[in-house]
Formats: sequence, C-alpha cells, structure tokens
Amino acid sequence: MTITGIIAEFNPFHNGHKYLLEQAKGLKVVTMSGNFMQRGEPAIVDKWIRAQMALENGADLVVELPFLVSVQAADFFGQGSVDILARLGIDTLAFGTEEVLDYQKIADLYAERGQEMEFFMENLPDSLSYPQKTQAMWKEFAGLDFSGDTPNHVLALAYAKAVAGRKIKLHPIQRQGAGYHSVDKDVDFASATALRQHQSDQDFLERFMPSVNLFENASKVSWEDYFPLLRYQILSNPDLTAIYQVNQEMVVRIREAIKIAKSIEELVELVATKRYTKARVRRLLTYILVQARESDLPEGIHVLGFTEKGRQHLKALKEQVNLVSRIGKEPWDAITQKADQIYQLGYPSIAEQNFGRVPIRIETN
Repeated sequence: MTITGIIAEFNPFHNGHKYLLEQAKGLKVVTMSGNFMQRGEPAIVDKWIRAQMALENGADLVVELPFLVSVQAADFFGQGSVDILARLGIDTLAFGTEEVLDYQKIADLYAERGQEMEFFMENLPDSLSYPQKTQAMWKEFAGLDFSGDTPNHVLALAYAKAVAGRKIKLHPIQRQGAGYHSVDKDVDFASATALRQHQSDQDFLERFMPSVNLFENASKVSWEDYFPLLRYQILSNPDLTAIYQVNQEMVVRIREAIKIAKSIEELVELVATKRYTKARVRRLLTYILVQARESDLPEGIHVLGFTEKGRQHLKALKEQVNLVSRIGKEPWDAITQKADQIYQLGYPSIAEQNFGRVPIRIETN
C-alpha cells in the first residue's frame, strides 16, 4: 500500500486541505505544526483541534512538528518535516502548489549538484535575504522564475531538496482557489488567511470549512493576544542575543522599535529590512516570546491522533520508531512544551496542551 506523507499547518483546516487529502493516495500520514506556525505566528486554534479536523476529513495519522522545525525558514521546515515522515515509512510526499512542475526532476538535480548549488548560494551578497538567495539558486540551476506570490511553490522546492537522494516520490497537487494571502469571499476555495480574517462570519465558515463546529467552539488567538507578553520579554531580558538566531543587529532594531510600536504588525514593519524579511522577523519575535534557545531536536515523535488505519500503521512501526503517545513527567521536547504553555496564556480557556493528553482516536474515516 502507498504511504503518503503530507506536511501541514491547517491554520485553520479548510476545504482546500480536504481536497489535498482526497487527492493523496493510500495511507495518509500528516506531520503538522504545533501551536506556532512556520512564518512566526500563533495558530488560530490549538494543535489538538486542528488534528481532529484533519482526522475527520481524510488523514489517517497526525504527528506534531517540534517547535524548532515548525518555526523555520522553508528549507529547514521542509528538511525537518521530511526527516520525521521518512521515519514514519512514507514512500510518497503529496503537497499543494501553485505551479505543478516536474519536482522529481528538481529533486534529482539537487541530489546530483546540491553541493555546487549550496556553494553558489553561500557566495551571493549578504545584502540578499535567504529567500532571495534560494530563488537566485533555483533560477541559475533549474531556470525557475518566481512571481513573488507562490509561497506553496517555494515550499515545494524545499521539499524537493529534502527528498533528494531518498526513495520518496513527489506528488504535486494543483492548489485550488484564491491565492495564499487572498481574503476574497467570492471564491470556490477560500484561503486560510481569509478564514482567519472573517472568522466571525458564520455563513462564510460553513461554506468553506469542514468540521466547522470544532472551529467555532474553540478558543481563538492571534499575535495581538501575545503582544504585551512579547513587550515584557524584550524589555526585561538583558541579553536577547542568547535567544535562538537573534544577533546584535536585530537586538538594536527590536529594542528601538518596541519603544514606539503599538502592535505586532507595527513592530514587524519597523524591524524588517530588505535582508530581514517580515516572515524572518516574526520568527525571531516568536523565539523571543518563548525564550527559545538552540537545542537538539527530540528523538521521539509525538502522536496527536489516528484512525484505525493509522493505529495499525503505528503498531507496525513501534519496534523501529520512538513514538510518544502521552507526555508525563519526562518532557517530549522542552522548547515545544514551553511554547505550548505560553500559547495557553493567549486565552484563559485554552486547554492543557500536553500533560495527560492522549492521541485523538477517530473510529471511522
């Protein structure tokens, strides 16, 4: 049987995600961001709600990405995610993209010329941001051009790099509906951005979101709920350079900007430069919020939920993979668990995220 891996955030889960799961083949294994997202923002609803929505709509197994994989630039996000899925025995990686290309050919190119490509990137000017360097590399070696509005395509290229040299087939699926950042309501498939923006419009949610009751009854948060906590961390920490990836240049910019910024968006605008993109700044601010330090990734894989098919797959893997189905006194991953505790501060009714929680079990799919 085909075992298909899917890398996801489901922030929140919508009809486009359901379509992706329907197009994927065989047993569907999802590795999903926890309570903080790749672009450096808190999830609108917690990881358990999002995992349940996925399991009710086609996923067979959902596991959690550790914080230091989830909140990363595309290449590191892709690499860490594929490493976990490979340990879970996938033979295919399915993903949505704005541009359906021969990604397998791109993966083979990277397997063959990866060192040369990385050397090319290292020698580009420091004035370029990391995404700009990556795009220059793909243009030089694969002849790819970028419109600037294809974030899923950029992630797809990161996945191609991550599977290079592995026995994992790539299965690109044409992304449906409006653009990633579109807030349009008059569409066939609404974006996650639109659903977050129009979260109080019940008719809109019911039209574009399966398992909508789970979402409507959940505690919802945004960056603004954490802005006072972030201000406190910036103002009270004497050495922000001890935080993961935060350098002295960023410390100076952040400390100046926090004096006048009235919101997270204002702070990001003031700190971002051509070299430091807004997404990178948001990631740095997320690291500061949770006081993240450099750390080894956990050996265990945290299971959030499964169907009966997913349970059977886990049973077959048990001897080969360190699976964590319940977090007790011993932490699964200290940074992720600290991030979850801070996530809970965003809204008083957010449930305990780790201790005593057991995987969600869906009897029928």
